[in-house]
Amino acid sequence: MTSDFVAYSPDYWALFLEFWRFEDANAVWVMVGSILLGISASVIGGFAFLRKRSLMGDALAHAALPGVMTAFILFHAHTPLLMFFGALISSFLGLFLMDWIPKHTKIKPDAAMAITLSFFFALGLMELSYIQGMEVAGKSGLDKILFGQAAAMLPSDIYLLSVVAVVVLVTVAVFFQKFRLIAFNRSYAQSLGLNIAFYELVLALLIVMSVVIGLQIVGVVLMAAVLLTPVAAARFWGHSLSMMLLTAGFIGGLSGLFSANISYMAPAMPTGPWMVVVLSLVFAVSFLFAPQRGLISNVLKQRRLRRQVCDENVLRTLYVLNERHPANRHHSKKALALDLPFGEEDILALRSMPLAELKDTLARMKRQGWLTATDTVRAVALSPTGAERAMALTRRHRLWENYLTEQLALTPDRVHSQAEQIEHLLTDEEAQALERELQISQKAGSLKDPHGRRIPSAQGASEQKGAES
Repeated sequence: MTSDFVAYSPDYWALFLEFWRFEDANAVWVMVGSILLGISASVIGGFAFLRKRSLMGDALAHAALPGVMTAFILFHAHTPLLMFFGALISSFLGLFLMDWIPKHTKIKPDAAMAITLSFFFALGLMELSYIQGMEVAGKSGLDKILFGQAAAMLPSDIYLLSVVAVVVLVTVAVFFQKFRLIAFNRSYAQSLGLNIAFYELVLALLIVMSVVIGLQIVGVVLMAAVLLTPVAAARFWGHSLSMMLLTAGFIGGLSGLFSANISYMAPAMPTGPWMVVVLSLVFAVSFLFAPQRGLISNVLKQRRLRRQVCDENVLRTLYVLNERHPANRHHSKKALALDLPFGEEDILALRSMPLAELKDTLARMKRQGWLTATDTVRAVALSPTGAERAMALTRRHRLWENYLTEQLALTPDRVHSQAEQIEHLLTDEEAQALERELQISQKAGSLKDPHGRRIPSAQGASEQKGAES
C-alpha cells in the first residue's frame, strides 16, 4: 500500500502544478465559474441570512428543477440561456407561492416553504423521469442538475454566469444602504418613505438569479450551503455588515478556487460537493479559532473573567475584613489601615468558595502583586496596589447599592447581590458617571451605603499611603 501511494503521489503533484499553470482551458472555465458563483452567492446570501430567511435559497433551488425540465420538454434543448430562463420562471413561481400561502392561509412561513420545496422538487423529478423515456437527442446530463457537474461547463455557460454574477454584485453595491436598512430595521425604512416592496422584489430577484446560475456547478441539493455557509463563517470575523459581506465573498471565492483545484486533481470528485466541504471546513475553523467570536476565544475570555471575579471577590473580602478589624474601630476619624494579615479561614468565613479555588486565587494574586506574604503562617495582607484596587471595588459596590436604593427605590436587603455582579463590570468612567448621578464628590469619604457602611474615598491611593506612614 505504501508503494502504491508513492507511485501515485508524483501524478497528483503534477496535476496540481498543471492546474496552476492554467494549461487546461476546461479547468480554467470551471475555476472561474466556481469563483464567481462563490462570491456572488455568498454576498447576496448574507441578506437572506440577516432577514432570517436562510432556507429560502434551498427552496428556490428545488423550485428551479421543474423549470429546467419544462424548458427541455417544450424546446428539446438545454442551452444555458434556455435553462436559465426556465429555472428563473419556476423559481419565481416558487417564491410567489412561499409568500402567498402564509398571507392567505393559517399556514406558517416555514411550513409554506417546506410545502413549496417538496411540491416543486417532486414535480421536477416526475418531469425528469418523463424525459428519460422520451426519444429525443440531448437529454443526457439533465440529471446532473441535482448535484451539479461543473466539468461539463462550456464557455457559453461561463459568459452567462459572469454576466449574472456581475449584475448581482453591482446591484448590491448600488442598493447596499437600502438593503441594509430593510434588513435591520424594516419599520424605520418604511417611515423614511422607501418602497419596501420594490427593494424586497429586487433582493428576491438577485437571490433567484444566484441560485439559478449555481445549479450546474453545485446542483439543486447543495445550493443552500453556498448561499449561507460563507456568511455564517464570516460572522465570526467581523461586526459590520460591509466587512461581513466582503469576508463572505472572499470565503466563497476561495472555496470555489480550492474545490476546482481538488476536482481537477481527482476527476471522480465533482466540484460542487467539494465546494460545500471546503466551506464547511472554513466554517469549522472560524467557529473554533476566530479571535473575537470563536469558541476557543470565548472559552479563554470566560476563563479570564472567572479568574478576575475570584480575584476581585477576594480583594473586596480582605477590604471588609480590614474594615471590621478592631484596629480600625475608629477609622471614620482616621485613614483605614488595609495591610492587616488574614488567613484562609478568615476569608472563607465571609466568602463562600472551595478551598482549592481560594488557594489558587491567593497564589495568583501574589504573583500579580496584589497580596504580600506575612510572618503569620498561611496568612496574607493587601499590598499597596491590592489595597488601592480593593478600595475602588468597594466604592463601586457601595455606590451601586446607593444608586439602586435612591433611583430604583429598592430595599437595602435586595441590592447587595446585584451590586456583587455589577462591581466587576463597571469601568472608571461609569463609576464617575454614577457619582455625578448621585451628586457625590470624589473626595467625600464619610458618606454611607444603604447598610450604614462608609463609602471609600476616590482618593484611595493617597489614603492608603497615609495609613502606611
